[in-house]
Amino acid sequence: MFFRQIIHEDLGCASYVVADSGEAIVVDPKWVIDDYLTIAAEARASIMHIGETHFHADHVSGRSRLADATGAAAHVPAEPGRPDAGGLSDGDVITVGNAEIRVLAAPGHRPEHLAFLVTDVSDPEATPKLLAGDSLLIGELARPDLAVDADAGARELFGTAKRLTALGDSVELWPGHVGASLCGSGALTDETSSTIGAELARNRLLGIANADEFAAEINRSVPARPGRVPQVVALNVAGARAPRPWHELDDEELAAAVVDGACVVDLRAPEVFDDAHLRGAINLPFTAKGVGTRAGWVSRDEDAIVLVVPSREVGVSVVDRLLAAGVWNLAGVTLADPAAWEQSGLAVRSTVALRPDELASRLSSSELVLIDVRDANEWEAGHVRDSLHLPLSVLRDGTAAVSGLGDRPLAVACAHGQRAAVAASVLRRHGRLDVVRVLGGIGDLADRGVALVSETLAV
Repeated sequence: MFFRQIIHEDLGCASYVVADSGEAIVVDPKWVIDDYLTIAAEARASIMHIGETHFHADHVSGRSRLADATGAAAHVPAEPGRPDAGGLSDGDVITVGNAEIRVLAAPGHRPEHLAFLVTDVSDPEATPKLLAGDSLLIGELARPDLAVDADAGARELFGTAKRLTALGDSVELWPGHVGASLCGSGALTDETSSTIGAELARNRLLGIANADEFAAEINRSVPARPGRVPQVVALNVAGARAPRPWHELDDEELAAAVVDGACVVDLRAPEVFDDAHLRGAINLPFTAKGVGTRAGWVSRDEDAIVLVVPSREVGVSVVDRLLAAGVWNLAGVTLADPAAWEQSGLAVRSTVALRPDELASRLSSSELVLIDVRDANEWEAGHVRDSLHLPLSVLRDGTAAVSGLGDRPLAVACAHGQRAAVAASVLRRHGRLDVVRVLGGIGDLADRGVALVSETLAV
């Protein structure tokens, strides 16, 4: 039996190819389908089936595109409580050569959620593989709050966890998300597989025996929501194929888009962006993970988005990352050219950044207000006293968050500097021009004598 895991590096999504005897199934395909066609050719197999563990909320599935390209049968979960309406239900089996894919109901992350237990029936010694989707993750469990009430989802997930871990310690665990994903109940690691036994030994949530305690604990630290959950789920239920085509904008088209209020997203490095950028542009460095999700956070559904790119190759890559995250309102792409912008009459601006030592000095004299855009778990571990916590995910409307801060200038910091660049540009777009990004991160301030505090303890 042939088995291959594919990771979407930007979103932390995992998909799978299982092949045997010339047939293959793809589970949870990502938006860009080329990898599956290449891998199936490598396995000398035809893709006959496509399976979805659930209707994803953080990324757009390539299910329909892959079915169109291959003629494969696409299998989605049945509506809970209505197996007669079609779709996969608990106990169903898909056969791919000598590989048996048994369907297990696994609600919690979403009501229709399934897991797939893969067994090579030709090899009694082969260890079964559990494609757990977003139920069991590595060191964590799925978040239960994206589709139903968080407490109700957690209680369903409690039962799912008990059922799946009873499959046996030796069963291999292959999750639907890793690393950069926001679908876990906490921060995920970059590990891509495990076993049921290993997870029972290390996952604190799996050791909780009481459903009430489990629900309270799993909902204590869920990360920020992906930016466009309803839109992404709707696309996945319908079976998305392709949005309207985008193109490279000429100078006249760019000027018209800017005048019409397009959201300009500049993908260049922060230091390059600082030198010269279009007024009101948002700096979203393409080298960071989660570009698609962050684009959904900082733009509105109704915004026409123009991407400013350092090269055409970067533009093509990032467009795919945005489409995969459900950001489909792209007006076009333009190569960065400040001289041409000025010749077209567009306003070009430059900005500055603060070194940690400069910020430390200005904080000591209360010259400015520090905004910390890290996630809640990072903030709780240690933050600057009297700083304002505004996670990047809530900054889209900018001005409301900082309207009560008075006339003091603003400095924005995170852990390493990239989120600060994004947030500072968002605030400027919404009218706070007296804002700078901080080079480095909060840890660099601690190294320069700025005291960090947690909820109960000074660091």
